[in-house]
Amino acid sequence: MCPRLKTYREENAASEPEWFNAPVPSFGNENAELLIVGLAPGRTGANKTGRPFTGDWAGDLLYATIETFGLSEGRYEARPDDGLALKNVMITNAVRCAPPQNKPTGPEINACRPFLVSRINAMPNLRALITLGKISHDSTIRALGLKPSHYPFGHSVHYELTETDIGRPLHIFSSYHCSRYNTNTGRLTTALFHDVFRKACKEISSQRSDQNHGRF
Repeated sequence: MCPRLKTYREENAASEPEWFNAPVPSFGNENAELLIVGLAPGRTGANKTGRPFTGDWAGDLLYATIETFGLSEGRYEARPDDGLALKNVMITNAVRCAPPQNKPTGPEINACRPFLVSRINAMPNLRALITLGKISHDSTIRALGLKPSHYPFGHSVHYELTETDIGRPLHIFSSYHCSRYNTNTGRLTTALFHDVFRKACKEISSQRSDQNHGRF
């Protein structure tokens, strides 16, 4: 379905046969209330390790932030057997295979969207999503049956999505991607990244509190 990505996987497998070199599965608990949606596996990160955001700079910031907000147990050591466990959060990608230059094409993003739809539909307790970067944001909006033009991307933007294809409301929080480029240029700081997670966690806590008081 994605011949360019298949060729790239095969090239990586030939040069680095010990790497994962396959579509990278999600990481976390399907009963989680929060889903983080990244762009795609990095060649020397998730494509190598087989776990989202594991082994590259973006993962260092993401997993440190997840720990800060009490969403993990254990210590992140940038390898899939480090014993890290996620709490109430799952991580996935808009595109499951590593693309050349970390840039998937439009058809590749579209071809992988059914997997994102399936991931969202398989999370019965999902309340909020954090999307990392515009491609992830737009693909997630489309996966929910909505139009990105009605919900434009912006850092720390929050939308309450009341009419989705999964039949229940969701909250989406968008962030600049936690890539080395964005952090090195100052476009994304740790404080700005934490602000997005703080808002998402606050929204989830508020919904849970309202539900416990019989408002849902």
